[in-house]
Amino acid sequence: MKKFTKLTAVLLVLLFALGITAGCSKQSTPGADKPLKVGVTAGPHAEVMDVVKKVAEKDGLKIEVIEFNDYIQPNVALFQGDIDANSFQHQPYLDNIIQDRNYDIVSVAKTVIFPMGIYSKKIKSLNEIQAGAVVAIPNDPTNGGRALLLLEKLGLIKLKPNVGISAAVTDIAENPKNLKIKELEAAQIPRSLDDIDFAAINTNYAMTAGLIPNKDAIALEDLNSPYANLIAVKAANKDNPAVQKLVKAYQSDEVKKFIQEHFKGSVSPAW
Repeated sequence: MKKFTKLTAVLLVLLFALGITAGCSKQSTPGADKPLKVGVTAGPHAEVMDVVKKVAEKDGLKIEVIEFNDYIQPNVALFQGDIDANSFQHQPYLDNIIQDRNYDIVSVAKTVIFPMGIYSKKIKSLNEIQAGAVVAIPNDPTNGGRALLLLEKLGLIKLKPNVGISAAVTDIAENPKNLKIKELEAAQIPRSLDDIDFAAINTNYAMTAGLIPNKDAIALEDLNSPYANLIAVKAANKDNPAVQKLVKAYQSDEVKKFIQEHFKGSVSPAW
């Protein structure tokens, strides 16, 4: 017994030295004893989450908002455990990421809809689009496909049958105006408007650049589109009480009122 006791004591010392204790799993549980880290992209998502943070605090949940400047890192950070949830993407984009990277990430709630729009500094209507005009679209697969679907809905191009949200430039079957498609990083497109004829821009980046969708867009995506944004978490945490409180706070009347009044229809609640 003495040898066993001595060995046990040595093992305990080693465990504490490595930081491996019985409470370790509790410390890694989102929101259990530390703020819930929620990743968002700069702009409207961050503005809404700041309000969500205040609502959640009334329910005993502290939220730390982490801002990102692109569409890639919020999912990387979530997968790696650097954040506990993110709120910036729609389901088609998440599906694409899961397929490409095999991330164990799931959607737990809908948030808002940001309609993609057509913007230009050179023309004021679709009727003014000339043959050979240069149009910029996002270069990531999901938003690029979304832009192409919007161009098709507006009658500017025709895509191959059944390509759906996976549409790529190579899927353009008809291009009667011989439009020149320029693929750029989504965040850069608003800054490129001086150099192109028109562009398909995601609402969050349009608003960050000072553009007002309901006022400045030549055309807007239907608000009933399938591109509602969502809250995503790692699959293992989807039933976590802290995550449930996050969803409750986001889908509260207080947050809905803020979205409707602050964005004046440019961004709409999706729940």
